[in-house]
Amino acid sequence: MTGTSNRPAVVLLSGGLDSATVLAIAKSEGYDCHALSFSYGQRHAWELEAAKRVAASLGVAEHRIVDIDLRAFGASALTADIDVPKGRETEEMGQGIPVTYVPARNTIFLSFALAWAEVLGSSDIYIGVNALDYSGYPDCRPEFIAAYEAMANLATKAGVEGRQHLKIHTPLIAMTKAQIIAKGIELGVDYGLTSSCYDPLPGGQPCGECDSCRLRQKGFRENGIADPLLKASR
Repeated sequence: MTGTSNRPAVVLLSGGLDSATVLAIAKSEGYDCHALSFSYGQRHAWELEAAKRVAASLGVAEHRIVDIDLRAFGASALTADIDVPKGRETEEMGQGIPVTYVPARNTIFLSFALAWAEVLGSSDIYIGVNALDYSGYPDCRPEFIAAYEAMANLATKAGVEGRQHLKIHTPLIAMTKAQIIAKGIELGVDYGLTSSCYDPLPGGQPCGECDSCRLRQKGFRENGIADPLLKASR
């Protein structure tokens, strides 16, 4: 292992492919990982079951699921009665900000992670944001992360007292979905435990047609392997 062994890090863990890979990366870099998930009123709440499985599989110091209700604001296909787009091509996904964008979601999630990091005496937060495949979400851009990190270092007692200098780690930000999957396989991630679908069936099976499912399938195809979730659902 490389990195700073036995130091705590907060890892945002949705239960999806990207966050599972980020958790594996944080562990490979020697951190004691404290996984943080959110039940925020998302229609794809099945992802929380996946988050529990991933946390158990990769081994974390602690896994917490925080309840907040972003349905109070809605305005997203994930938190309101708005249809999830289906059957879109990759080029179409990259045009504009999709209706699956949840207003201020990563800002909110990072605020909770910052609070927990301060309590843990940690200066490290990992998040699976990605500016490729596709770049529609404004809170997945490098400039957002840089601005949030600058703000966070002004926001805490630990920071003011010099006990915390927060770093937000975004190891996937410039990687394609295929590269993310290849890295996860290298680190032993079991993608059969994850859930990426925005509109899963009642038993958690992926719809196969939402943007997230199609990007996931593209990544596995480019690695020349089958998505274990699709094999399991047949």
